[in-house]
Amino acid sequence: MRSSTVNLDAESTQQRLLDSVRAIAAAAGEAIMRVYGGAFDVEHKDDDSPLTQADRDSHAIITDGLASLDVGLPVLSEESPAEDISGRRAWSHYWLVDPLDGTKEFVKRNGEFTVNIALIAAGQPVLGVVDAPALGIGYAGATALGAWRYDSTGQANEIHTSTTGEGPTRVLGSRSHPSPALASFLERIGPHEIIPMGSSLKICLVAEGGADVYPRFGPTSEWDTAAAQAVLECAGGCMMDVAGGKLRYNTKDSLLNPHFLAIGDTSRNWLAAIPSET
Repeated sequence: MRSSTVNLDAESTQQRLLDSVRAIAAAAGEAIMRVYGGAFDVEHKDDDSPLTQADRDSHAIITDGLASLDVGLPVLSEESPAEDISGRRAWSHYWLVDPLDGTKEFVKRNGEFTVNIALIAAGQPVLGVVDAPALGIGYAGATALGAWRYDSTGQANEIHTSTTGEGPTRVLGSRSHPSPALASFLERIGPHEIIPMGSSLKICLVAEGGADVYPRFGPTSEWDTAAAQAVLECAGGCMMDVAGGKLRYNTKDSLLNPHFLAIGDTSRNWLAAIPSET
């Protein structure tokens, strides 16, 4: 239940929470890297997605850390047992967590995996931290503060999305989830270059102006996108479904996202490039 004494929209509260969540994500990242540095087993869940000890260790650190904060909010994690989130539709404010986004990238050892922690308020991500421990970088954003990219020393630089120029459109594609619909989108978008990348780093690259659009026409879950959406939108971009509506959370029984676009330049008509089959 949300604490009645804490204003989650206040700049001072968001700064305090952002600092705390960054520290929690960093601790989870350290635990992940301890597993990453050695041999590890890979299990598969009912949906055939991979699961490792790193997922479990990160989940435990994050849930314990968030529980220690004074805002008194429930946690929905990819690794939460069903009984812990059975009443989630009644939550107006909660933490949404992916302890290890990009487990397939983790297993491949390409470094493109992240820790994702978001604060959801009335269906919208208002604060998010994305930490990429193998790459030594991370991202953070909060509605009252803005968005930043930070390095392994903790040095933070404010980030903003970019407008599309005269050159080819920079389009992000998933290493693990190629989509036939993407080919149709690329035909419609015109001259372009593809940037392959895994996990929520794709959305963060749009947020920092390193890419223009990430079209996702395949399945994702809400914990995959929420933290990076907070970063992107605090940097001036937007995440929208294929009808042009803003991506929202905890509004339906399913935890699956609709197909979406993560965009940097909100003045461009991206919807015109969406193929009809999506």
